[in-house]
Order: sequence, then C-alpha cells, then structure tokens
Amino acid sequence: MNAVPAGPRPTVPLPPATGAWRAGDPPGRRRWHVLDGPLPLEAGGELPGARLAFETWGRPAPDRSNAVLVLHALTGDSHVAGPAGPGHPTPGWWEGLVGPGLPLDTDRFFVVAPNVLGGCQGSTGPASPRPDGRRSWGGAFPFLTQRDQVAAEAALADALGVERWALVVGGSMGGMRAVEWAVTHPERTGALLLLATAAAASAEQIAWAGVQLHAVRADPHWQGGDYHDTGRGPHAGLGLARRLAHVTYRSEPELQLRFGRTPQGAEDPFGGGRYQVESYLDHHAAKLVRRFDAGSYVVLTQAMNAHDVGRGRGGVRAALRRVTARTLVAGVDSDRLYPLTQQAELAAHIPSADRLRVIESPYGHDGFLIETDQVAALVRELTEEG
Repeated sequence: MNAVPAGPRPTVPLPPATGAWRAGDPPGRRRWHVLDGPLPLEAGGELPGARLAFETWGRPAPDRSNAVLVLHALTGDSHVAGPAGPGHPTPGWWEGLVGPGLPLDTDRFFVVAPNVLGGCQGSTGPASPRPDGRRSWGGAFPFLTQRDQVAAEAALADALGVERWALVVGGSMGGMRAVEWAVTHPERTGALLLLATAAAASAEQIAWAGVQLHAVRADPHWQGGDYHDTGRGPHAGLGLARRLAHVTYRSEPELQLRFGRTPQGAEDPFGGGRYQVESYLDHHAAKLVRRFDAGSYVVLTQAMNAHDVGRGRGGVRAALRRVTARTLVAGVDSDRLYPLTQQAELAAHIPSADRLRVIESPYGHDGFLIETDQVAALVRELTEEG
C-alpha cells in the first residue's frame, strides 16, 4: 500500500490587529456611561469623550446602600461572572463569588464591575476612536494614572446614584485602584478588600513591567502605537510580554511540579522542540493576543508603574491614614511578584486593618483568582450582617 503524501500544514489565520472590543461587536452584558465633559488628567491635559463599559448583577436598593464595586486586574475586564459568548471572549474571571447565594450575593448586593479606563473591552482606550471618529487613538492616547481611572469610576458611581460603596474589592491592579478609592474618597468607601496588591509599585515590579513594555514597543508592527487600523498588530511583542508576565504570576515550585523538564508531546527539545512549560506559555500568549490590545497593555502597565498612593500626600503612611473603611488586606504566601511584605505594609498603616491575612496557595500571584474558597471567606467576613 502506497503512503499518501502529507499535504501542506493548515495555516492558522493571523489575529486581527487588536483583540479589543470595538463598535459593531456584540455588546454582551455591557452597559456604558459617557463621562460628562473632558476628564482632567493627573499628568496634565485631559481626555475628551471618555466612556466606561460596565456590568451589573443584582438590584440596587432604593438608597443604593447595597452597591459593591469589583475592580479587575491588568488583563481582566467587566465580565466578572457569566459564560463566554457573543461580546465576551472569556468566561467570568471570578466565577463562584458573584451570584445568588454566593459571597457577593446578588439577592442582597448590587454588584458593579467597570472595565478600567484605558482598557480594551468597551471602555475608552488606545483602540477606541478619537472624538472626531476618523481613526483610533493609538499612540496619541494620553498617559493615565490610577487616580485618573478612579476619577472615571467615581463619575460612573455618580451616574448610578451610588454615594457610598458598601464594599470595594480588587486584586493586583484592581487592588491599586481599590486603595486609591479608599484614600481619595474615604467617605464613599464603606468596606475595603485588598488582595495581592501594594501601596506603591516596587522597583522590581517596575523592572519586570519595563521589560514587557520594551517587548511590545520593539515589535516592528507596533508603529508607535498607531497599528489599529493597519490590519496587523504587534502580536509577537504582546505575546512575549505575556510570557514574561505569566512566569511572574506563578510560583517556581508549581511550575516545577506541573511541568518539570518534560518535553511537549513528541517534540524533541534537542532538535528545536519545546518543553511543556514553553508550550504552556505559548498557549497563554496566543490567547491574550486574540482578546486584548497591545496599546491598552502599554497604557495600563504604565499606570501600574506610576502607582504610589502617597504621591503628593506626604508619603504612603500619611496617605493610608486617610482610610476609614473597614479593611481586610490579604496576600498569597507564594506570590513572588507582589510579596507579602507589600500587603503587610498596607495592613500596618491602614487604621482599620487588623492584621495581614494570608491566602495559602501554590499558584503564586494568580492565587487571588484561583483560591476562590479562601477569598470567599474574606468577602463574607466583610459583608456579614450585624
């Protein structure tokens, strides 16, 4: 029997220039709030025509006293709970926490989750059209800080009639915004849950992020950030940035136990093939370039590097003394990106934070997303009645 010659390998189509949500895409569960007038920016200038995409669960009380604000991390979005589907490329990133009878019980709470300003899943960011509508913001999108993002979220709260959040919760980048909420608007923050975050970005965090920024900008398809309408995005650079980031999100023992030195399938590393851990990183890179925007990755990473709750407020300790919310601070024991020393600083200097809570997990920084039961216990501690 004669062997049939193998045909050419099927080619995988290139992703679009951006994985951002864009006008004309299915809205999914999103709603939008358009800010009333230009948003003044901390670094100077202003952002005109900004809007925030957001999702809600549950019903607001007549006085909106049951409203909870959930703030996502770097590559998250407003889709905290619910299936993937038209308009939502991934399932909810905190399934198991939001819904009837769950810790953020939607029979009791009105849960609000915005897509951060500068993001790419419906809120104004580099992939969004400029006010004249003729082309995307691209590289002209202004520098944002966490305070600018909180100012936009405060405008959303005003539009929703929320004078005071019953709880503000966030992890990682979301935790940065959560602590900014509590310092900037203490009278509007009733309770506060800070997970795997910091009062200010450290030198090492800035260094890791800086390498990722260089990876994106070194891609020839970056074009100074003006690639959105060219049909080809900086996928190689964004994928490399994601690989670098994902290594810092996990712990060394977990990677060793899970992958060790095992080759990927029949691939021979001695012949140019991959190890399983390399295939794992390739998988996460490919997923991100299809659902995210390189420009947003740059804008949000820069905002994280700029995070310093003590800037212009007499330092971190003085700023944290402004917090009046009942506060729980938790870190992950295996987190090498946001080590427990950073959460210990928050717990020590926020007057209402009794002690540092430790989430036990082998998963590193991602533990705040994975260890749902332990996070649920913290949420319940803050939201229990009586």
